[in-house]
Amino acid sequence: MREALIAVMIFLGLAAAPLVSMAVWPKLPARHRDDDTNNVVRLAANLFGVMTSLVLGLMINSAKNTFESVDHNVHAYATELILLDRTLRQYGPETDAVRQPLVAYVQRVVATASQTSETPIVANQLSERLLTEIGSRLNALTPPDAVRGSLLQDGRQRLQKVLELRWILVEQSEGAIPWPLIAMLVAWLALIFASFGFRAPKNAITVATYVVSAVLIAGALYLILDMDVPFSGPIQISPMPLERALAELQR
Repeated sequence: MREALIAVMIFLGLAAAPLVSMAVWPKLPARHRDDDTNNVVRLAANLFGVMTSLVLGLMINSAKNTFESVDHNVHAYATELILLDRTLRQYGPETDAVRQPLVAYVQRVVATASQTSETPIVANQLSERLLTEIGSRLNALTPPDAVRGSLLQDGRQRLQKVLELRWILVEQSEGAIPWPLIAMLVAWLALIFASFGFRAPKNAITVATYVVSAVLIAGALYLILDMDVPFSGPIQISPMPLERALAELQR
C-alpha cells in the first residue's frame, strides 16, 4: 500500500513538471528563452539522465538481491522445519508433545502467508510462545541411550537454526533501498521531465506523451519498490515451501 501511494505521488510529480515548464516558459524574459539557454538546459537534463540510469540500475540490482535472498531463506526455513520434525519422529513417540506446538506454529505461519500480510514469519507473542514451548519441551526430554541423545542434540540445533532464520526473515521483510536515494531519484526525474516542457509545443500529443511517460516511470519504480518488500504487493515470495512443510508435518 505504501509503495502504491509513493508511485501515485511520483506520477503526479512527473506529469506536472513538464506541464508547469510549458506554462512558465512563454512568460520568461527573452534572454531566458534563447537557444544558448535551451542548450544548457538540455545538457543538464542529459547529465541527470545518465545519473538516473545508474541509480535505477543500482536499485533494480538491490531489489533483485533482496528478493532472491529472502526466497532462499524461506526455502531454507521450510527445510529446517521439515528436518526438525523428522528428527523428532526418529526420536520416538516421546516427542509427540514437542511436535504439537511445532505443527501449530507452522499452521499459523501458513495461515498468515495466505493473508498476504507484511511477512508470514510473524514476530508476535503467540509465535514466540509456541517456539518457546517447543524449546522447553525439547529440553525436558531425557534420552535413554546415546543414539537418542544424538537425535536430541540434532533437534536442538535445528530448532536454533529455525529461530535464526525466522528473525533473519523478519529483518529482511523491511526492504533495503534507502528512502533518501528514492527521493533524490524522483527529484532528478522531475528535473528531466521539466526540461522536456522547455520550448515544447502545446498540443494534445505532447501532453499525452508526458502523461504516458510519467505512468510508465512511476509503474517501474513501483515494481522495484514492491520487489524490495517481498511479502506484499503483486511480486511476492511464494508460500509453497511453507505449505509443503506443513503437509510434511501433518503426514
